[in-house]
Amino acid sequence: MAVTVLIPTTLRSFTTNKSELILNGSTVEEILNELISEYEDVRKAIFDNDKKLRSFVNVFVDGQNIKELDGFQTKVRDGAEIMLIPAIAGGAVTDSIIDNEGDKEKLSNDEINRYSRHLLLKEIGLKGQRKLKAAKALIVGVGGLGTPLAQYLAAAGVGTIGLVDFDEVEASNLQRQVIHRTRDVGRPKVMSAKDAIKNINPLVKVETYNLQLNSQNALDLISKYDVVADATDNYKSRYLINDACVLLGKPDVFGAMYQFEGQSSVYYAKEGACYRCVYPSPPPPGLVPTCAQGGVVGVLPGIIGTIQANEIIKLIVGGGAPLINRLLVFDAWKMKFRELKISKNEDCPICGKHPTITSLEDYDYDEFCGLKVDEEEEPIESMPAQELKRRLDSDEPVTIIDIREPHERAIVKFPATKIIPIGQLARRQDELDPKIDTVFICKEGKRSILAIRTLREAGYKGNMYNLKDGINDWAKNVDRSLPQY
Repeated sequence: MAVTVLIPTTLRSFTTNKSELILNGSTVEEILNELISEYEDVRKAIFDNDKKLRSFVNVFVDGQNIKELDGFQTKVRDGAEIMLIPAIAGGAVTDSIIDNEGDKEKLSNDEINRYSRHLLLKEIGLKGQRKLKAAKALIVGVGGLGTPLAQYLAAAGVGTIGLVDFDEVEASNLQRQVIHRTRDVGRPKVMSAKDAIKNINPLVKVETYNLQLNSQNALDLISKYDVVADATDNYKSRYLINDACVLLGKPDVFGAMYQFEGQSSVYYAKEGACYRCVYPSPPPPGLVPTCAQGGVVGVLPGIIGTIQANEIIKLIVGGGAPLINRLLVFDAWKMKFRELKISKNEDCPICGKHPTITSLEDYDYDEFCGLKVDEEEEPIESMPAQELKRRLDSDEPVTIIDIREPHERAIVKFPATKIIPIGQLARRQDELDPKIDTVFICKEGKRSILAIRTLREAGYKGNMYNLKDGINDWAKNVDRSLPQY
């Protein structure tokens, strides 16, 4: 049976950047075995050492998770479509999440005029608009996803919008974070966004939190709001937001993106699956790159962010069919949407029948997400850019391995490097001389840490260094003629 296997962007470095493969087999197991036989590097990306599917990867056959079918023995029809969905990313009609709070609100003549196009929709009408005015929505992350979210919720008349972010606006943000302007570079994102929201709709109340959400403040902050939008870009925040929402009974309107691909869902444990149900654990640090490392097309966060805004509006107004128990996957390059069914995991540690996570303060999110340094693990040494420059200038023997993709190397070329993509390192380790120090380089010095760990696991014994803070630091402190990206 000929089957199409769709490879997400985050795994394409293991398949020589192929996005679709035609493979043969009658079961999912046979298809995956053929995939690995052709691309051996995929094995480590999707299977653990016990040959089990990694918990951050889901496999769908024609839109249905194999966990709900016969697992690896699920039979596939000729022409079927298999999707590998790692974490990066049908709903029923629901009641409003704010009950009758909207009945207390009144609309002025100016508000009736401003929101008239909503009032003409029978699904929203006067009652729905009052609910929007009464509602409180918290947006965690005022970046690519959070900025269209904030703009459209403000325009829609959501009464109170909370903004959580601890970053400042950078020039590289402006390609996609359209709520900010060039004049805002250097300002806290929450303040820049607040000014923009007030220009869109001065009737909206904006609360700003220039801080990092953590296990000590999350419950107190989220408890003040009716719905939370996860517009973050890291796994620690995603699990933290999910867990807080489960414990407080709030819906978590989720969005994620990378390069040309986006995901959105509504994780609402009261009525369906939570984020942990779908992704029981995150990928190892560095395996799935962030947008800062791999890039993102500027319009994608606008598309996913407005989908999140749409889901929030439906949850507030009630009567719509939100993305509960559904994962919407979007490919902007091919302009294709796919909807995948997800379901509650009765063994989920926070929303299952026997939860083991009952407190945020007592849960170690750093350890869970692999962010803690294992004291027994050999530390990874970093080499400052100035030290590498000294070695090169003095002709000391050193091997420099550039693990970036070709299009990224075209932005900034680094001198005297050997090019080995990160997915090929383990099987090409014989090309390295263990008697000579090896320095691994990438954009920010994060993927190169993963590269060193990969080679250690593969048995390489030579001295390996990570170029501290990557090529961007080299451009900042050694060769300022080079751009930072």
